[in-house]
Amino acid sequence: MWKSHLSRRQWLRQSLGAAAALPLSRLNIWPSYPATETKPTGIAPPTSQYVFSSADDALLDDLESSCFAYFLEQTNPTTGIIKDRCNVRADDKGELGSIAATGFGLTALCIGEKRGYIPRAVAQARVLGTLRFLWNKLPNHRGFFYHWANINSGERLWDSEVSSVDTAILLCGVLTCGQHFEHPEISDLARLIFDRVDWNWLSEDTLILPHGWTPESGFLQYRWDDYSEMMMMYLLGLGSPSHPLPPDAWNAWKRTTFEYDGIRYIGSFAPLFVHQYSQAWFDFRGKRDRYADYFQNSVIATDVHRRFCIDLATQFPDYSDDLWGISASDSPEGYVAWGGPPATGPIDGTIVPCAAAGSLPFLPGAVMRVLRTIKSQYAGSAWSRYGLVDAFNPLTKWFDHDVIGIDLGITLVMVENARSAFVWNTFMKSPDARRGMERAGLKPYQPSATGQVPPSKPATTDPSS
Repeated sequence: MWKSHLSRRQWLRQSLGAAAALPLSRLNIWPSYPATETKPTGIAPPTSQYVFSSADDALLDDLESSCFAYFLEQTNPTTGIIKDRCNVRADDKGELGSIAATGFGLTALCIGEKRGYIPRAVAQARVLGTLRFLWNKLPNHRGFFYHWANINSGERLWDSEVSSVDTAILLCGVLTCGQHFEHPEISDLARLIFDRVDWNWLSEDTLILPHGWTPESGFLQYRWDDYSEMMMMYLLGLGSPSHPLPPDAWNAWKRTTFEYDGIRYIGSFAPLFVHQYSQAWFDFRGKRDRYADYFQNSVIATDVHRRFCIDLATQFPDYSDDLWGISASDSPEGYVAWGGPPATGPIDGTIVPCAAAGSLPFLPGAVMRVLRTIKSQYAGSAWSRYGLVDAFNPLTKWFDHDVIGIDLGITLVMVENARSAFVWNTFMKSPDARRGMERAGLKPYQPSATGQVPPSKPATTDPSS
C-alpha cells in the first residue's frame, strides 16, 4: 500500500476542493467572525460521570495496554522518538519518526506508569532520555521541531516543515511528564524545552499563526485561522512565560457555526479529530469563554458525526449505532482526510476506530457500543497487538495492516481521561496550561441544567443481518 508523508492538514487542503462539490445534505453553515459570539443550540449540560461496567473496564484496559505497547516498542529508547506508523502484520523496519507521536508517547509513559504497565524507574529513565535528546540534539528552529525525524538520529526527514501544531502536541507530552514524575531533572528539562519556544517569532506579523516554516522557503502560506485542533497551540503560546502570544491571538481565529439536523455547533471543514486533540490535555470541562463551552461543543459535534454516519447507512449499510466513526486515516488507496458533515473525501463505508475511541469522554455510552462491536465481531482482523488497526471496511473485507502513532495516541489518552481524568488532572497542574486558559478568558461557569442531548437516532439497518 502506498503511504503518504504529507501531514493531515496538507491532505485536508487537497481534499476540500473535491468536497466543495458534494451535497451538504441537512447541513447549514454560518460564518462566525472573531468578534461575534457563537451560541450553539442543542448543547447538553456537562455529562454526568459515566460508570463503566466491569466488562467494559476490562475491554478498555486491554485497549489501553495494547496502545501503550506501541509507544514502548516502536521507538528508539535512546532518542525517544516514536515511529509515525508500523505494520502490525510484519517485522516493520521503518525509521520515520513523528514529533506528534512522540508527544503522545511521553504522555503514554505517564499513563503506563500510573496503570502499572511499566515500572516507575523504567518509565522515568525513558522520559529522561527523551527530554535530554529533545533539549540537546533534536534539530529545531527557535524551539519548534521538524514534523518528521529519523527515530535513530533525529535527522530531519522528507524536507519536512518546522511544524507549529506538531510541536504543540509534543509540548503537551513534555509538560505532562514534568508534572507527573516530580523529578528535578525532568522538571528542569520540561521547563527549558517549553521556554525555548519562541511564539513571538511565529506571530511576528500576524495574530493568526502559520502552519509552519522551512529553511528553504520561510513561513508556509497556510494559517491556523479556523476552529480546529490548533486550540492547544494558541493556549500554550498564551501560557508561555518567556515568549507569550498576545491575548488577542485567541480572539483572532474564526468560529464558524454549523447546523445539522437542527443542531448547531462550532465546527470546520475537517475530520472529527479536530474536536479531540486539544481536549486530550487541556481540561475544558465546565469552562467557557465569551464564545462557547468547547467541551460541550465537542459533545454535540461528536453526536452530530454519529448521526451523519447513520444517515449514510442507506449507501453503506455497515454504519449504524453499533458501528460508526470516520476521520483522517488509511484506506486501500492511501491516506485520506475524510469525514463529515459535510461529507469530505471518498467515503466508502470504512470505519476509523480512533474516531469513536478518541471521543469516549464526550459520548461514553455511544462509543462503548462501537468498541464492543469491534471487539466482538472483528477482533481477529481489526484488533492487533497494538490495539485497533487504523481503519477497516466491513463491506469490502479490507483491514488495514498498519497502526498510526497519533491515532493510537488519541485513543489511549482519551480512554484514560474517560476512565480517570488522569491526563487532564496531571497536565492542568502545569502553571503554563492554567495561565494559557486564563489569558484566553476561559473561566469556570455553571452550565444550564435544562439542556438535553438530542434523542438517539435509531440505526437504519441491522448490522447483524
